[in-house]
Amino acid sequence: MPPATKRNKKRKPSFRKLLKTSNLKLENKLKNRQFKQQSTDKKNRKEQRKLRQAITTVSHQTVKPLERYKKTPEEEEDDEEEFLESLPVDMMEEEDLEEMKAMAQKASFLTRDLSSSAPVHSKKRRSERPVVQYEKMPRKMQQQEEKELIHLLPIKDKRGLIPQSMEKPAAQTTEEEPEAAEPEEMEEEELEVGPVLSPSEQLDLRMQKLTEKKLRIAALGSAVLADPHVNIKRLKELRGMLMETDPCIAVTVRKLVTVSLMEIFKDIVPSYRIRPLTDTEKNTKVKKETQQLREFEEGLVSQFKFYLEDLEQVVKDWKQKKLKSSRAVSLESYKGLAAVAIRCICELLVALPHFNFHNNIIVMVVPLMNDADKKVSEMCCEAVRTLLKQDKMGQASLAVVKVISGVVKSRNYNVKPEILKVLLSLRIKEVDMKKDAKDIAPKKTFMTLKERKMNLSRMKRKWKKAEEKLEKELLEVEASESQGLKIKLHTETLNIVFLIYFRILKKAQKSVLLPAVLEGLAKFAHVINLEFFDDLLAVLHSLIVTGDLTYRESLHCILTSFHILSGQGDVLNIDPLKFYSHLYKTLLTLHAGGANEDMSIVLQCLDVMLTKRRKQVTLQRAQAFVKRLNTLALHVLHDSAVGILAANRTLLHTFPKCDILLDNEMQGSGVYLPELDEPEYCNPQNTSLWELHLQKRHYHPMVRKYAAHLMVGAPSEGSGALSVDLSRRTPVQLFEDYTVKNMTFKPSVPAQSSKKKIERFTIGQAFLDSELQKQIDAALQTHGDDTSLDFNPQCSPKTSMIDNED
Repeated sequence: MPPATKRNKKRKPSFRKLLKTSNLKLENKLKNRQFKQQSTDKKNRKEQRKLRQAITTVSHQTVKPLERYKKTPEEEEDDEEEFLESLPVDMMEEEDLEEMKAMAQKASFLTRDLSSSAPVHSKKRRSERPVVQYEKMPRKMQQQEEKELIHLLPIKDKRGLIPQSMEKPAAQTTEEEPEAAEPEEMEEEELEVGPVLSPSEQLDLRMQKLTEKKLRIAALGSAVLADPHVNIKRLKELRGMLMETDPCIAVTVRKLVTVSLMEIFKDIVPSYRIRPLTDTEKNTKVKKETQQLREFEEGLVSQFKFYLEDLEQVVKDWKQKKLKSSRAVSLESYKGLAAVAIRCICELLVALPHFNFHNNIIVMVVPLMNDADKKVSEMCCEAVRTLLKQDKMGQASLAVVKVISGVVKSRNYNVKPEILKVLLSLRIKEVDMKKDAKDIAPKKTFMTLKERKMNLSRMKRKWKKAEEKLEKELLEVEASESQGLKIKLHTETLNIVFLIYFRILKKAQKSVLLPAVLEGLAKFAHVINLEFFDDLLAVLHSLIVTGDLTYRESLHCILTSFHILSGQGDVLNIDPLKFYSHLYKTLLTLHAGGANEDMSIVLQCLDVMLTKRRKQVTLQRAQAFVKRLNTLALHVLHDSAVGILAANRTLLHTFPKCDILLDNEMQGSGVYLPELDEPEYCNPQNTSLWELHLQKRHYHPMVRKYAAHLMVGAPSEGSGALSVDLSRRTPVQLFEDYTVKNMTFKPSVPAQSSKKKIERFTIGQAFLDSELQKQIDAALQTHGDDTSLDFNPQCSPKTSMIDNED
């Protein structure tokens, strides 16, 4: 190969070199383009800066007119004489002198000091007094008025920026002032000329205006309800009527509009939560129906938000006792207006738990539960209680409990007990007691790819894959209502509830909230974590021992303790003898002279302490409680007596050996000691239930029936057995059935006419007379004419009547 070809081959660049050079060229091109762009941007910024500077300089300039001084003819002559004296006229001709005079007159405002009348070339003397500063200031003479300028946008030319301005046209103030004054004069004339209405005419005028407003509200509401998607904008017009300014009808119209809007929202709100659209969803094209639905949802959410803000503002104005500038509604009327607003908020809280802004409604309602006004507080408590009862999933309950916790803590536990009593309405039966949330429920396991290849054919694998995909989608759809999510929400809710209770037990033991806390612990004690049992039982016993609690509070402490021990507490080796002794000792504090509200808690305690813990209760303890309860039944009203006798029946069935108390014979040694406070050592086996004979003659038929039933041993079948309905009723249910809380007697006493009463009285008197005569005759036949016979004829007839009545 010749050398020339070799040199050519050497000069030929390789592909890698070509690639490098091309990259360099591209980088250079990119740098040049960026440099050009930066230079153009720099030029633009300079021009913009110059333009802004020109505008600011023009806007800050103020046109100052020249001051012209008008002198009197005498002053002008004196100035001319002084000027002529100062000139060297000896060496000048007459023409030059006249020309100098003319020039001096033209340039006098430039060459002379206007503040002094001395000659121009006169020398100052040091001996003269210095001129005071204010004497040098020019006097104000007649000058032209400054004209206000309007600065326009500048014009750009080859020479640069040329500012533009124009004079502001003079306002015709003289012509406008009388025009402005005319309406005021007209109003005064109208007020003066207007006829004075009588009270009846004013009432008729008010009714006429009110009728017009009612018709307008009805028309707007009907239009929205007829077609919400089209007439959703009518809500804005209807909401505008909340700002009614006519003092005669302002309060009534605002109340009507508030209630109407509440009912409309309850009707047209969908059964789902409306979420805001994303940017991509807004930019995508959709069908006309979809676009109309989006507009409806957007308008509904915005109007609902504005409506809630209006209600909240009304309540705030009432609480802060503020008056609006319009003064259309007086301060006295604000209370009624605020009551209507609060009622509407409570209705929306219960009716729309799924819709937007529900948490905001909860935040508004919960603080009002602690309001000083009793009606407002009861209204809000009832609304929250209803919400908790109907909440199935637990999301609304969790939100309410969080707000209640914040309110109680922020007010340093100085709240009404009703706020904590509302928590008793929570629908929580089971929670996740395990620490790991994965162990709530066993998850379904799907086959792996390797298992499918090993065990299934190709077609079966395909079907299996599609089936598993479908099952996963179904699980995702049903996740919102799954049992796992429900238990998770309930667990979180109860954690916050127990946090509230434990804070009060620790920091505010003497507050009025303690009964509500103990009642709540008694209800939810079965789901308390096992780690807290020892500490909680110690705290409850210390509260009882201190003696600062009322009887009801001590009963709640006992009930809470046994709820703890009856659930997970079975694994603990604890003998709560001190709680048995306290209840046994305090049972006789109940009596007929006081309220029977505590009896239901006593019956619940007996059920938890004796019936449900039958294996841990000794026979002596059970017999002591049966005897003490039978004694207590003589001291209380008939509703409590029925509940106590029903509890005794349950104890006789639970502890069959307690039937020894129905026998007169004594078992073992010792004497029954009713005054002893320890149920284990009072020898209850050596007494009998003699109180049943007195209760068999009770005024209430149900007490008599239960007493007779217990006297024969409380059989489940046979002649002395109760009916099926009565035998299935628990003691607490029977107490509530025959309660005297509403001042009623059950069964009701039948009314009798006066004629029947007279007939019964005459028949009874005749019966007594006949029985007395028979006894006297029998006595005479037996004893003869013995006059010393001491006989009381009233006992036998009376006893026979009672026996016949039984």
